[in-house]
Amino acid sequence: MKDYLDEMSDRYNNGSFIDDDPVSIPHLFTKKEDIEIAAFLTATISWGNRKAILKSAKRMIELLDHQPYDFVLHHDRHDLKSLQNFVYRTFNGDDFKQFIISLQHIYVAHQGLEVVFTDKMKNASNPQMAIHHFRTCFFESIVSQRTTKHVADPLAGSSAKRLNMFLRWMVRRDKRGVDFGMWKHISPSQLSLPLDVHTGNIARKLGLLHRSQNDWKAVEAIDQVLREFDPNDPVKYDYALFGLGAIGGFK
Repeated sequence: MKDYLDEMSDRYNNGSFIDDDPVSIPHLFTKKEDIEIAAFLTATISWGNRKAILKSAKRMIELLDHQPYDFVLHHDRHDLKSLQNFVYRTFNGDDFKQFIISLQHIYVAHQGLEVVFTDKMKNASNPQMAIHHFRTCFFESIVSQRTTKHVADPLAGSSAKRLNMFLRWMVRRDKRGVDFGMWKHISPSQLSLPLDVHTGNIARKLGLLHRSQNDWKAVEAIDQVLREFDPNDPVKYDYALFGLGAIGGFK
């Protein structure tokens, strides 16, 4: 099974994966903060059809004047009005505006996304507490209750698929060119699988996961298996499981 998953990871973890995947959006940038913010916003709306995700993520970047970090740091009320009509499924203009305000708070009060996540990853076996800590910091400013549902909390049982995917993008480092590997103070060995319908279904079909729900307990269960296959880089198998489920037509 390890040999098979290594082969499948190798098949999908390469430059050809980028164009049709949400990770293509942060790849539009070279500045660290632009990459982080574009990645976080894109990951936030990464559920559903990939083409629809890409279309909406590109629209987000357009509304930020193709300078996400500058917009986050220096926006005013008038700038936020331009975001009002944005909508992707249940994420609307009010949510988008609040996310920009909260991101500004993260960079001004907490020194940025990397610092917030890294703070709770020291000696941690997975990102559960780091994601919870980030969520707490992100919503320190006044925020509507409806917006909070767009940032998962693994302590409440969520698999936190989108945030785990964001962390994979920021932390994993290899020479394949898909993930950025910009955050050096978190080890790839600490990452958790971005568990979704595709990775979960394939993991069950292969006998790697027996829990029926895609929740945090399922994440911990599949993590344990993947860490046995590669303790240094367990989430490289995200490529195998997602690729087989969403791209390869595994049956």
